[in-house]
Amino acid sequence: MSSRNKSFMADLASSVEPGAEGPERQVRLGVGVLSGRTNRLADLASGSVVNSPQELVDPARCRIWDRHNRDYAALNELRCNDLIESIVAQGKQEVPAIVRRISGDPDHDFEVICGARRHWAVSWLRGNNHPEVRYLVEIRDLTDEQAFRVSDLENRARVDLSDLERARDYLQALDLYYGGRQKDMARRLNQSEAWLSRYLDLARLPVDVVAAFADPFELKISHIGQLKPALKGDDNRAALLLEARRIASARAEADAGEGLPITAPETIKVLLAAANKPLAVREKTPVAKAPKKTGSEAVVVRSPSGVALLRIDGKDRRGVSVTLLSKGGGSRAEAEAALKDILDHHWPV
Repeated sequence: MSSRNKSFMADLASSVEPGAEGPERQVRLGVGVLSGRTNRLADLASGSVVNSPQELVDPARCRIWDRHNRDYAALNELRCNDLIESIVAQGKQEVPAIVRRISGDPDHDFEVICGARRHWAVSWLRGNNHPEVRYLVEIRDLTDEQAFRVSDLENRARVDLSDLERARDYLQALDLYYGGRQKDMARRLNQSEAWLSRYLDLARLPVDVVAAFADPFELKISHIGQLKPALKGDDNRAALLLEARRIASARAEADAGEGLPITAPETIKVLLAAANKPLAVREKTPVAKAPKKTGSEAVVVRSPSGVALLRIDGKDRRGVSVTLLSKGGGSRAEAEAALKDILDHHWPV
């Protein structure tokens, strides 16, 4: 090393090490710098130190990971208003989003693992008189399973992510990353199986039930304890689903909001009342076959308008007997929806 370089290294070290005198200082300097660099590399290699660079980027160059646990399409100015106000007040985004680099996509440089809401807010601001705002990201190298866990950990404490969004994310991840093994998934998330089961039950609610809620994102895992028992019996399930379809159909009409339940607890109360009054919403007819040993009666499943679609004649060890009432006046789409629910109930994936 030339004397000029030695002098440069000595001056550099003087700002980070205590003062020393004479030749001994120069020897200690060389060892300290090289040792420090070696230690830093060793720490990075071992994982004890994470080198995650941050950048300010154009949000248009970032795409949302298709496994992101937030429903990006459901974001709007109202749901992101607190974040928008915070960015405007601070003049910048305070907490970086977590992204990973991608290749082979000429339109994007990064994939957003955590931070879809921040992405939406920054994008909105850039299109609404704040073109100077940029998207703050932290770049990491992650596998899909690691990305899922990082996203879950970051969002678990966020009140703006609904239980339903999180539940749907868990249900997809169960097969994608854990081979359907709930115990393995709970262990990787450092949670109990009972905790995970409640979220999975929420995600498995029939589509018709979810559609009955004015704001499905108000559904919480605490509601599963009420809804799940009412969906177990064939007769109660049919009555509850019939009421759910009626509510959803009424909501779809232009001026049918009056008289419909608004909050999640109100909707649950109406659905449970329907399930607990089977004779008022269900037609029972004698089985048009040889008498069943159980003496069961058929259950007629109807459309939201009350048209008979199909009849559940009974079930035994071999399966479930269903009669299609194709001449009853219902549509094929309504019959397909009713059949799908029966499949989901009796023939789970």
